[in-house]
Amino acid sequence: MFLNIGKETIYAYTGGKKVDSKKPAIVFIHGAANDHSVWALQSRYFAFHGWNAIAIDLPGHGKSNGPHLTSINKLSSWINDIITTVNLSEVVLVGHSMGSLIALDFAGNFQRKTAGLVLIGTASPMPVSDSLLKTSSERPQEAYNMVNNFSFSARGHLGPNAAPGSWMAGNGMRLMEKADDLTLYKDFLSCDRYQEGLNCAKKVLCPSLIISGSKDKMTPAKFSEEIAIVLANTGKFRNVNLETGHAIMAEKPDLVLDILIDFTDKIKEEKATARNKEENL
Repeated sequence: MFLNIGKETIYAYTGGKKVDSKKPAIVFIHGAANDHSVWALQSRYFAFHGWNAIAIDLPGHGKSNGPHLTSINKLSSWINDIITTVNLSEVVLVGHSMGSLIALDFAGNFQRKTAGLVLIGTASPMPVSDSLLKTSSERPQEAYNMVNNFSFSARGHLGPNAAPGSWMAGNGMRLMEKADDLTLYKDFLSCDRYQEGLNCAKKVLCPSLIISGSKDKMTPAKFSEEIAIVLANTGKFRNVNLETGHAIMAEKPDLVLDILIDFTDKIKEEKATARNKEENL
């Protein structure tokens, strides 16, 4: 689906289904120099099981036009523009890496529009080393190699993958190479500058979930501990650690899907229970 947001045309994958404001909605937000395709299995499942599934291409990524928004706050507001444009009142947000910061910022600043929050491969703050910033700016191909190497566990580099014939590391490299040369640098800069994650986590009201990779070298699981402690105070938080690298959806696509199904089923059950209580008052 193509949408006009401001003066730009952006793309969001919906599994071939039209958005229906009467259905619950789940929005998938990709990470640095990626696009909607990293959510292929998860988004398609939800699209065919009663949900509006919206896997977006951020500005300047994939099929979306427009200049890069080099600020997590601006990207969070941009997500709100999309939700408003397609007439959705409430969504479950699922974000990976940079996308997790966008989702977290949204959940903290648009609480009434956030039904659930899933942070995958997250950390806040999410600093990027000066050397990696410099390399991504001046020698992007070298940076792609570095990031791709760090994104997969040893098993992930060797395979096998749940999708027959799929080469995870090769797919990861081709995906970054599709982007403009400065996309990775600009995305890294957004992550490095963002310092509001913990404050946003304190404002989250909805059920939340963190999925970490035990072999993740980009955002090690221990880097999400502060967010987890804050979110746990809501009483509606779950933390899951999988034996993967940073490319969690690529290495464990089925398991990530199962966790998301369980998480969203509980949200629907809680909402149904709340509605029944209101009707019986």
